[in-house]
Amino acid sequence: MENTAFDGIVFADSLRDCDVLHYDGRVIHILCRQGSMSFLLRDVLYNIVAGDYVILPAGVPVSEFCTGRDFEGIVMGLSESFVASIAIRSNYGVIGHLSLLQNPVMKLSEHDFQLCEKALLYLRERMADVSHLFREELLGSLLTAHILDLYDIHARNNPVQVVSERAAVLIRRFIGLLHEGECFRHRDLDFYASKLCITPHYLSELCRKVSGLPASYWIDRFTLREVVRLLGRKELSLSAIAEQMNFSSVSYLSRYVQKQLGMSPSEYRNRSRS
Repeated sequence: MENTAFDGIVFADSLRDCDVLHYDGRVIHILCRQGSMSFLLRDVLYNIVAGDYVILPAGVPVSEFCTGRDFEGIVMGLSESFVASIAIRSNYGVIGHLSLLQNPVMKLSEHDFQLCEKALLYLRERMADVSHLFREELLGSLLTAHILDLYDIHARNNPVQVVSERAAVLIRRFIGLLHEGECFRHRDLDFYASKLCITPHYLSELCRKVSGLPASYWIDRFTLREVVRLLGRKELSLSAIAEQMNFSSVSYLSRYVQKQLGMSPSEYRNRSRS
C-alpha cells in the first residue's frame, strides 16, 4: 500500500490490502481495469469484471476478496474524516450512500471508465508531490471533482427524485443513528422518529423517496448486519447475542433471523462453517 505520508487517501496495488483498508474503517473504491474479481457482501457473491466501479462503504461486512489471474485494477481507501472535511455541497451523497448499501457496483460506459481511470491515476500522481505547499487542499479538490463525477454517473443511471436540504439532513441523521449502533437496542420506528422530531410516517416516506424503501427496511438492514457478525463469533451463545442485541429472548432472536435470512441462527452458523 502507498499513502506517501497522507492518511486521508491510501492507494493499494492488490486486493490483498482490501481487508486491511476495510478493517481500518475506510471507504474502499475499486476500479476494475481488466480481468475479474469477486467478494462476498451480506452473503451475496459479487462478480466484478472490467469496466465495473465498486464502492464499499465503511463498516459494511465484506469478505472473501478473490481475483482472477489477469485482474488489474486501481484500489483506493478513503478515511471518512477526510471525505467529510471536503464538504461537498450536494444532497446527492445520502442518496448514493443508501444506494450503495443495496448494490455497491456501478457499470461504467467506456467514456465514464476512461474518466474515472484518468481521475484516479492523476490523483495518485499528485499525491507523490509531497513538496506542494497546499497538498491536502489540492488532493481534496481533486477528490471532490472525482466524487462529483461519480454522483453524475450514478444519477444518470439511477434516476431519483430531488431531495431538499431538510430531507437530506434528516436522512443523514437517521442513518447516522443506525451507524452509531442504536439498532442494537432499538428497532422501533417510533424511536427514530422521536429522535428526529418527526412522525414515523414522515420518516418512512422520506426513506422511500430517497431509496425506494421504507425506514423499517434500513433498521432491519443494520440490525441484521450486526446479528450476522455476532453469529460469526462461534464462541458467543445465542442467549448472549440476544442479550447484546436487546432481544427479549432467544426464541425472539431466532424468529427474527428466520424471517430475515430464511433460516434459523443454528442453520446459518452451520452453513457458515461448511
